[in-house]
Amino acid sequence: MLALGAAMPALAQTVAADPATTATTAAAAAPAPALPPGARTYSVPLSRLSGQSALPLRGVDGINGLGFSARRDQQVIGARVNLDYSYSPALLPDLSHLKVLLNGEVAGSVALPKEAAATPTHQTVELPVPALADYNRLDVQLIGHYTLGCEDPVHSSLWADVAGRSTLELTVMPVDLPNDLALLPVPFFDSRDIRQLVLPIVLGRTPDTARLESAGVLASWFGALAGYRGAKFDAHLQDLPATGNAVVLLQPGDTVAGLTTPTIDGPSVAMQTNPRDPHGKLLLVMGRDAKELKQAAAALALGSEALSGPQARITRLDTPRPRKPFDAPNWLRSDRPVAFGELVPTRELNVSGHRPPPVQVNLRVPPGLFGWHSDGVPVDLVYRYSPRPGAKQSVMEMMAGNQLIRSFALHEGPGVYNRLTGVPVSEGQARVMVPTYLLPPQTALQFNYVYEYAKLGECQNSILDNVRSAIDPGSTIDISGLPKYAAMPDLSLFADAGFPFTRMADLSETAVVMPEGAGVSDFSSYLTLLGVMGQATGYPATGVTVTQSGQVAAQRDKDLLVLASGDNQPLLAQWGDALPSGFNGKERRFSLSGWVDGVASWLGNDPRDRKRQADIQLAFSSGGVSATLAGLQSPLQSGRSAVVVSGTSADGLASAVQALLTSRDTESKADNPQDRIGGSLTVISGKEAYTLQDEQNYYVGSLPTWLGLQWFFARHPLTLVGALLLSALVIAVLLYLSLRARAQRRLGS
Repeated sequence: MLALGAAMPALAQTVAADPATTATTAAAAAPAPALPPGARTYSVPLSRLSGQSALPLRGVDGINGLGFSARRDQQVIGARVNLDYSYSPALLPDLSHLKVLLNGEVAGSVALPKEAAATPTHQTVELPVPALADYNRLDVQLIGHYTLGCEDPVHSSLWADVAGRSTLELTVMPVDLPNDLALLPVPFFDSRDIRQLVLPIVLGRTPDTARLESAGVLASWFGALAGYRGAKFDAHLQDLPATGNAVVLLQPGDTVAGLTTPTIDGPSVAMQTNPRDPHGKLLLVMGRDAKELKQAAAALALGSEALSGPQARITRLDTPRPRKPFDAPNWLRSDRPVAFGELVPTRELNVSGHRPPPVQVNLRVPPGLFGWHSDGVPVDLVYRYSPRPGAKQSVMEMMAGNQLIRSFALHEGPGVYNRLTGVPVSEGQARVMVPTYLLPPQTALQFNYVYEYAKLGECQNSILDNVRSAIDPGSTIDISGLPKYAAMPDLSLFADAGFPFTRMADLSETAVVMPEGAGVSDFSSYLTLLGVMGQATGYPATGVTVTQSGQVAAQRDKDLLVLASGDNQPLLAQWGDALPSGFNGKERRFSLSGWVDGVASWLGNDPRDRKRQADIQLAFSSGGVSATLAGLQSPLQSGRSAVVVSGTSADGLASAVQALLTSRDTESKADNPQDRIGGSLTVISGKEAYTLQDEQNYYVGSLPTWLGLQWFFARHPLTLVGALLLSALVIAVLLYLSLRARAQRRLGS
């Protein structure tokens, strides 16, 4: 789980520290003992394990920690934590220290000398291997005191911070697992491993479009399993990776170096040892033809739980029910309210302490949620807390994306409402309307309990561990009342949720257009991109179509995902001026939005209907590696979308795909290129991404008739004025004719 790459020195010697508080530390000059054959040492930042940029410790016994585990094909033989920390200069060194606990047992303690206070400090603590379990808890506790007399247990001087760059190191030996499909997805994906999934896929030959579709099903499945970790796939043609695990696609006649191909008598799946690595495994996906190969891939992605033994032949695969728009398993349901208990385990909705960590409910909201002229998304909230006598300022703050929505007072005793309704004082209920602009495709609701500490007087203050808080799992969020209607192109929706391709979770309305003469790197980019789609939806891309530029006309009814690495994509030349960028093999061309067009029009266009005409043309040639993401309405059919992912070379295409991968390694979203992808044209250079054009000129989705009319006239007020004038003129003419006819009848009588 905790492997991060190159091996690091293992199990350094320990020395004694301050006799008052024994610290287990690494001796700087001591040589590290040699690792046993086959052993490796991995490290992972604590920020990645905890999801926090730092571990704050507050109060006389502030504690914070994280969970970790090891892969099932590894045995831990050594463990230690490298702490980077700082602490208050007011702490008394004879009475204060940091205590490191592993699964509730003390693993070591770290002295806090006065001379090192308030400066970054490093210390290594060895962890006892016998105390390790399948799932482990590592905590750091501050035992802090600032005076020899009576003290305030929550005094502001009682603080320490463990930096997120601190690392946990594990030395592991490989464990040989049996060739049993019942283990799937282990060892190819292990949920205990929080690193990015890197998995080779051996295609068996230079693939045609049908084989790429089968490989895409598998890549999207593993991408869905990887989730927040992200997944990267390295394509191989006819060679196995030298170490580790791999997926292999085979049909009769395929030859893979070093691999003895079993008899293929139908769609089948098998697991065997990697002949190049006795500790690695191969997952063989086989079929006698392209149809059977895709059937085997789909069976693996949709029903791996039913497989067992070293090999299984697929005798039947029922066709999955057709997917509906916006029904991806990862997304909030749009047909009914969704309970928090469906989104988060109940234990994660409960916290304890006066300053507990926020309760967090992660959300994946369907892209294009249309909240114009709406009150927002209703959240029916039920929360519980421990009333604190004498604490009048206790609150619970509800936030979305770290922005405050509403605060709730946590009353110390029963009020009029409680007496009238019988609702206990320890429970609160409310309906909160969350503005839709606070609900992008990836966000979270946070509930932060802040209890006032009631001070009784000098030498009478103490902290009792009896404060409990919870968000009821029956609390709901309901987006069923809002339509889906998105202004396009919008590459931020593509980066966040794979939209518009993920509108159908199985990608049944998506066609991927491969470059001409694609190479291994292009295949890797395609597979990784399909993994990104699976990560967004939580469902394998069983309906994706792969095609070439010459056959793209047959896919006019689908959204097009166009890949290019250099000048090997004819569509870039054929579509010409429809593209906001182009590449002819020697020169890149960009259409840039002007400054003047960024000014809002007096006509009152909605901010979501941004349209800046491209009035600057820029062309240049360069030998550097760069990539672009471009969105546009499909030139083949209105209402359909096309996204071009292109690079000046295969490496450029790979960098564009890499920018779309999410990773918990990033401690600040400001450092994540994904958060700067948007508009209709984004250029990626290295780790930087720049939006050069933001022109939205069509919509995806639909609106109810009356809301659609309101939206149309809101964006075209002059049309509304003209319609009103025309209506008034028609009414005047009809009224004139009616009065004239009445006058003629009266004169005639």
